[in-house]
Amino acid sequence: MSGEPAAAPVPPGAPSWRSTRGWPARAAVGFGRFWWDFLVGDTPEVTVATLVVLGVVALLVHTASSTAAWAVLPVLVTATLVATVLRGRRGAG
Repeated sequence: MSGEPAAAPVPPGAPSWRSTRGWPARAAVGFGRFWWDFLVGDTPEVTVATLVVLGVVALLVHTASSTAAWAVLPVLVTATLVATVLRGRRGAG
């Protein structure tokens, strides 16, 4: 025996640790879960692709020119869309 008292059993219907948190913590967790579901959802690769496209465009704006960024942006977005649709068709077939 380790000398530590055993944990008391939790009676049925007793509030769990989740319900004992304050509303700011519950609101923050709910807010985070909403944005995770909204942005990531079923296809996290689209979120990653979006972040990569934004990063490439931001890098082009700072290193080359905004004209280059405007030219590359639709190409990258179209490539992401085509890759996503092709991946979805492979999975559905």
